[in-house]
Amino acid sequence: MTDSTAFWDDKTVMVTGGAGFLGSHLVEDLETRSDSVEIFVPRSDEYDLRDRSAIDRAFEDSDADVVIHLAATVGGIGANRENPGTYFYENAVMGIELMEAARQHGVEKCTILGTICSYPKHTPVPFSEDDLFEGYPEETNAPYGIAKRALLTQSWAYRKQYDFNSIYLLPVNLYGPRDDFDLETSHVIPAIIRKCVEARERGDDSITAWGTGEPTREFLYVKDAADGILTATERYEDRDPVNLGTGEEISIRELIELIAELTGFEGEIEWDTSKPDGQPRRCLDTSRAQEEFGWKATTEFEEGLEETIEWYEQKYDK
Repeated sequence: MTDSTAFWDDKTVMVTGGAGFLGSHLVEDLETRSDSVEIFVPRSDEYDLRDRSAIDRAFEDSDADVVIHLAATVGGIGANRENPGTYFYENAVMGIELMEAARQHGVEKCTILGTICSYPKHTPVPFSEDDLFEGYPEETNAPYGIAKRALLTQSWAYRKQYDFNSIYLLPVNLYGPRDDFDLETSHVIPAIIRKCVEARERGDDSITAWGTGEPTREFLYVKDAADGILTATERYEDRDPVNLGTGEEISIRELIELIAELTGFEGEIEWDTSKPDGQPRRCLDTSRAQEEFGWKATTEFEEGLEETIEWYEQKYDK
């Protein structure tokens, strides 16, 4: 991980979503980078970021110098299919109003998190940041992806008109301890970990996985993502979006077989091909992050999976 730097000294940093999965790890990392940094996490029960007046109160209460916008309404393929309007509206309005408020309140720097769901469905692999606007996203999560992509346009526009210092990062699918293991909303890694552990404990003969298993995905360990976001905030000043990932892809079939092995589940994996696969391939070109601010992921995938499984096993046993 990156050593602490003087960038954070005597600054107040607003971390939206700071109590969530990624945010909790980022806040822990940030606390180690400076003895004088103050961190303000606007909790949703007090500051509803869909409400502009609540956003303004958050700035008035914090007097933030830096904003890191992690808050999002997110979910897996099923949740996106069932709630496309919610995913579009809530992610768009939170980001748009937050950036406008940050500009009006004189924030020194704003780091906005996008999503690789914004990439066109048939983007050449590995995904280059330059291809972000070359087509429509994969349909199952397009509303979410378009909402997040709009924030990059806003960031560009605010740089040009207001000289507003904002950067835009595109993390690949995250996983790790404290992930969402609710089968109604979770992504593939926590969902399969839970299914395998519970099936093992019950002695089930099989688990069911969505789709064909043929699509590929890339995954980034959550602590690496936190490090990448903080390092970019410290060092990166350009308008161009930046991918955060590992540059390595794995098929869903291989992924689920690996999780089954690591959890000790020895039953069959049944594929429900009536369920959608989602985007055919996802793998990022991660060279820009290394070239622009010297960052790359360091956690080996199997190591990260083992730590995630261990965390869930401890939670499951309680």
